[in-house]
Amino acid sequence: MNIEDVMNENDETVRNNAYNEYVKKITPKHSWWRNMCRAFVFGGLVCTLGQLFTSWYMSMGNDEKTAGMYTTLSLVLLSVILTGTGIFAKLAKYAGAGILVPITGFANSVASPAIEFKREGQIFGIGCKIFTIAGPVILYGVFTSWILGVIYWLLALCNVV
Repeated sequence: MNIEDVMNENDETVRNNAYNEYVKKITPKHSWWRNMCRAFVFGGLVCTLGQLFTSWYMSMGNDEKTAGMYTTLSLVLLSVILTGTGIFAKLAKYAGAGILVPITGFANSVASPAIEFKREGQIFGIGCKIFTIAGPVILYGVFTSWILGVIYWLLALCNVV
């Protein structure tokens, strides 16, 4: 080993140490205790909102199962609206897992890429990029369920079912 090899190793070590110090300096410090409390509170608020929706739908004469389905749809719709307006990202940054883990986080993960790539068009933007997070199974599953629901509703209107 010659002197140049030793010098290059030292330069690399110094550079790596300087980089590691820089990363430590600019990396935000997080309190896991505070994050856990926020997740607990906001997760509870999402659940409370869900219970309020369920109670409201049941007060309109729906049974518990139907009210639960309407509650799920309402939470997904609210999450997509908040995602589209940019509020969900700010809320998720503050609330953390409390808002990301329930169905609201799922709706956000489906809506975000669709909104982000909207400018690329319906097919190559929304149609392709919506698959990046949610996956084609979810998209086609939801779409097929919607189609079958409409067919069932039409058949029920005609007293066939």
